[in-house]
Amino acid sequence: MELGDRDAGIDLAELLAAFSLATDLGLGQPMEHVLRSWRIADRLAERMSLPEDQRQQLFYVSMLAWVGCVADAPEVAASFGDDIAFRADSYETDLAGLAGVGFFLRRAGRGGPAWHRLRVATTILASGGQQVVQGMQSHCVTTSTLAERLGLGQDVVTALRQFFTRWDGKGVPQGVGGTDIAPTVLLVHLADVVEVRHRTGGIDGAIEVANARRGTQFAPHVVDAFVAHAPEVLSDLAAQPPMRRPLTECQLDTALEALADFTDLRSVSRAGHSRGVADLAGAAARSMGLPITDVTATRRAGLLHDIGLHGVPVTILDQPGPLSTTEWERVRLSSYYTERVLARPAALAKPGAIAATAHERMDGSGYHRSLSGAAVPMTGRLLAAACAYRAMLEPRAHRDALTDKQAVGAVRDAIRAGALDGDAAEAVLAAAGNGARRRVSGPAGLTPREVEVLVLISRGAQTGEVADQLGISRKTAGTHIERIYTKTGASSRATATLFALRNGLLDPLDL
Repeated sequence: MELGDRDAGIDLAELLAAFSLATDLGLGQPMEHVLRSWRIADRLAERMSLPEDQRQQLFYVSMLAWVGCVADAPEVAASFGDDIAFRADSYETDLAGLAGVGFFLRRAGRGGPAWHRLRVATTILASGGQQVVQGMQSHCVTTSTLAERLGLGQDVVTALRQFFTRWDGKGVPQGVGGTDIAPTVLLVHLADVVEVRHRTGGIDGAIEVANARRGTQFAPHVVDAFVAHAPEVLSDLAAQPPMRRPLTECQLDTALEALADFTDLRSVSRAGHSRGVADLAGAAARSMGLPITDVTATRRAGLLHDIGLHGVPVTILDQPGPLSTTEWERVRLSSYYTERVLARPAALAKPGAIAATAHERMDGSGYHRSLSGAAVPMTGRLLAAACAYRAMLEPRAHRDALTDKQAVGAVRDAIRAGALDGDAAEAVLAAAGNGARRRVSGPAGLTPREVEVLVLISRGAQTGEVADQLGISRKTAGTHIERIYTKTGASSRATATLFALRNGLLDPLDL
């Protein structure tokens, strides 16, 4: 069996459930809002005798319905300020009719000077809210595109394109309503709102908002079913995703690439950033001779390292001037969010832990843990260097993109200052096609093969086991071990292991 065809140990539903935690951040809701909403919708589906195939689709529609909010986040921020606060506040109002107009006008240009607020409000009134409509349409198109990339089928794709419809036909697209809307979407509409209201107002509050929007935003028959069964539908909403579609290693990589692309949409200057970081970090890890599991995990960490940015408003990410202390703290929290979002699925634990080190620095000046020296594994050192270098080549709101020569110079300045690991950073630069001032190697001049051997003996492998695992002769394995001891100054397996730990070659998750 080819490596890419092996079971990755994770189901597509598990992966999307993990990603939904990042979506919660972007909605300004506590983690598991999306999962709890699905649980409500699924319980209603059961009581309404929804066919099994539609109940399966309901999970994917629930997980992906709000993912598209990253696509129009820059536009939302330009019109309404903090996009996360805007979406959190939107749960309190029925956004159609005069109430909706009032909601948009009160938030028009929020955070900007008076002239900006007036201009945005005037534009909304003059255009009949076309900017808002276009944003909703963009949201639906990008979300359905993700569903297509994940191979979820036409019914899920069609349902996601109807996410901003309403039962009364006053949503987007205009005129689409009633029974034209997929049953899964009707359920998600109600569940998404009542989950929030249940947390803030209990069962009575959830029933109140359902009845208030009956026949307008929500389908009457869905509201009636909810009201009839509200206590049991809302009880114990802890939810585990259903196991339905196991992913192969290759399929997992494809799915992670798709999610990375969507994460990068959150800021207009970051398109392709995660893929670029992943490719550089993975190639550098391979060139240094790290075990194939570490190479794979490092590349996947590159795809995932910015997932926590869903918890940072676009007004901060794209701010042209200096950040305040409070704003900077929200940026620092993004790597913590990354770690928490990816903590649960076992298959994502290792790349998630690496991803959380993307902004750590060898001198302790990074975030969010302020790790330093040996506390930063080599995989994290490679990712940090790849992220720093790639970001320099991309424009940001506060600066233009650096030239490649400038970026290389800045990386080497960071090496001299002790912020980036020299071996890791040079490997990244070499992977980017810049070459290196010296032959790319591991610490103490270890060759990629010697790094492989060092990792194996540090984990307890004897000479014969090293030979078997690497497909080399026992004599060759012994020669490698002798050279490792000479280069590192080690006199035993224990001191060689300490060297490996000190230089980040052993991932604590593997020990």
